Amino acid sequence: MNKAEFIDAIAAKAGLSKKDAKGAVDAVLETITETLVKRETVSFIGFGTFSTADRAARTAKVPGTDRTVDVPATTVAKFKVGKSLKEAVSGKSKK
Repeated sequence: MNKAEFIDAIAAKAGLSKKDAKGAVDAVLETITETLVKRETVSFIGFGTFSTADRAARTAKVPGTDRTVDVPATTVAKFKVGKSLKEAVSGKSKK
């Protein structure tokens, strides 16, 4: 499912116009992004938690060669799955 299909599904489920659904989806994604840039977390109980983590600088080996490259330190986005989502995806949820 791409973003346009996601917006169509949201519009249908929520009874919104596609324009309103697009605005809502864009606002949610923008807010999550802005929060992560500030190095804060976004939690949706049962669904999951968006957060950031630091990755230290390291030396990595290029597969298939003996060459090594230096990988700089960076900050990455993380997502930890919540219990309800995990159960729903695994087929163990109670409907």
